[in-house]
Amino acid sequence: MTKGRARATGASKGAGPPAAFLRRGHLVIENVAPAVECGRYRAKAVVGDLVEVTADIFRDGPALLQAAVRYKGPKDAKWREAPMLHLENDLWGGSFRPGHVGRFQYTIEAWTDRFGTWRRDLRKRVDAGQEVQLELEEGALMIEARLESATAKDRRHMTKAIDALRAGNAEAAFDEDLARIMIRVADRSDATRFEPMLEMTVDRERARFGAWYELFPRSTGAGGRHGTFKTAAKALERVADMGFDVVYLPPIHPIGEQFRKGRNNTLDPASEDPGSPWAIGSKEGGHKDVHPELGTLKDFDDFVAAAGKLGLEVCLDFAIQCSPDHPWVTEHPEWFNHRPDGTIKYAENPPKRYQDIYPINFDTEDREGLWMELRSVLDHWIDHGVKIFRVDNPHTKAFPFWEWCINSIQEQHPDTIFLAEAFTRPKVMHGLAKLGFTQSYTYFTWRNTKWELEDYMRELTAPAEAAYFRPNFFANTPDILHEYLQTGGPPAFKVRFLLAALLSPSYGLYSGYELYENVPVKWGSEEYLDSEKYQLKARDWSSRDSLERYIKRINDVRRKHPALAELTNLTIHGTDKDSVMAFSKVSPGQDAVLVVVNLNPFHWEEATVNLDLDAMGIEPWSSYEVHDVVTDTTFVWHGPSNYVRLDPYEEPAHVFIVRG
Repeated sequence: MTKGRARATGASKGAGPPAAFLRRGHLVIENVAPAVECGRYRAKAVVGDLVEVTADIFRDGPALLQAAVRYKGPKDAKWREAPMLHLENDLWGGSFRPGHVGRFQYTIEAWTDRFGTWRRDLRKRVDAGQEVQLELEEGALMIEARLESATAKDRRHMTKAIDALRAGNAEAAFDEDLARIMIRVADRSDATRFEPMLEMTVDRERARFGAWYELFPRSTGAGGRHGTFKTAAKALERVADMGFDVVYLPPIHPIGEQFRKGRNNTLDPASEDPGSPWAIGSKEGGHKDVHPELGTLKDFDDFVAAAGKLGLEVCLDFAIQCSPDHPWVTEHPEWFNHRPDGTIKYAENPPKRYQDIYPINFDTEDREGLWMELRSVLDHWIDHGVKIFRVDNPHTKAFPFWEWCINSIQEQHPDTIFLAEAFTRPKVMHGLAKLGFTQSYTYFTWRNTKWELEDYMRELTAPAEAAYFRPNFFANTPDILHEYLQTGGPPAFKVRFLLAALLSPSYGLYSGYELYENVPVKWGSEEYLDSEKYQLKARDWSSRDSLERYIKRINDVRRKHPALAELTNLTIHGTDKDSVMAFSKVSPGQDAVLVVVNLNPFHWEEATVNLDLDAMGIEPWSSYEVHDVVTDTTFVWHGPSNYVRLDPYEEPAHVFIVRG
């Protein structure tokens, strides 16, 4: 008898299902994008961006679904929602536009569309000529149950629909206004929400778009004298006139005396040699002080104010290292690495030695004291009007420090920007971006052939990488003078500038680029001869042989055409020559910008450009104008295939505005 009852009730010897399983709903949400490492790190966006969110959403059984993107910023009092649409198969997509800077949270919520499912099935029954009286009552009850959740206006519409259904009017169920109302007031009792909650850092526009100019204030003095913040402020007018947005200063702090480097990195400096700005610290102070020959903190404040009046932001170098004379060396010897004999280790990259620099030991037992002091350095300069920092070699510092430091700074100052100067392995560079760095130096300098450039741009614009990694294409730096610039003459400088400025929303030039400075310390080296890192550099900015006007023209094009402020809208077009590259960018409702460039700085090239007209919004059968903003000439092109001839000694590139 007992055995029979057990069989009849389906009793089992095994344990019952866990409560967590019993509570689970019918819906599954997976493959959410953007999500960096499954949500471990934050994605990135800029205020006003259309953030497109996609996910695979499905459930057991034949019922229909509805879904929404839920999002909330630091200034939002409550969660907002944006509907998601069914795109294909089980892929859904929705979007939202963050309206302010800061850390946004977002997720996806999906639920069974009971009314939509009933409506779908009712249509099938009506079309089949079946009796639907009970189904109409079912629909009426479903609408009735949601009346309390509706607005007064919607309730009136819903009440009319209930009456019509109970009167036998099946067509009332298919009213589109009713369908929209029922989506708004849907029963979400079985809703599933994606976890963990995803986060996104929303930055101001400068985080993605800007032209940077690197300037050594100490080289702005007249007659070869040491420059000051006052002389540097006068130099800003030329920088602003060229159309730059950010002026980046190498370290401005006191420079150590011990083991000071002389010209061309020698160990026997002359008395007048100023030393390397990266050998930070002396008896005059450390990271919170300015070199006395540059002036005072008040002079620096005036410099920042002068830059602001010209539309320029000031970026400071944040180099976590010290000269042997830095106050930290005596105040906090535990922050440094020591040899067995008790002396402090200086920086080395064998066979190179940097006797004038002590690296910081991030494994010190006083980690909290070190981290708080470094954070206070950033706070100090933010208080003096600096909101952009170029971080020197961040990949040689502790990753946990960066994640904490950048997040804690941006919680209080969300408009602060951090550029990672890390020319290292790809995983490390990307890892720094995930930890919070706003922008990153890249391998652009070493991508010079057509296939290298195209392959690299496909990598950078891939959705998964572009969700968190923002490039800044510096065409040169005080450390990097590529062979292409050493040997290619002025055409090479034009080509590399154009590629940097038009491929990437953010790019940079180091002072002297406009004068075609191209002499290495020796053949095979990327170091400049008479490097400005170790000496003052007097330049004749009045030279007629200058790229200044060309730079100004291209920066003007960048500002006038919003497509150039984006990265992922890039289309690479085909050409039949390995030395000719073509690409375009376009924004909705705007003219496309098409660039065709001869990468060979030594000889003219001719090629046929095979355009993806659809990507530029051009009908395949129509003619269209391409206006070259460099030469102010206009051509009428037909179809996808068109001829170009580019002479590097005249103009190595066309920068076309395409008008259909």
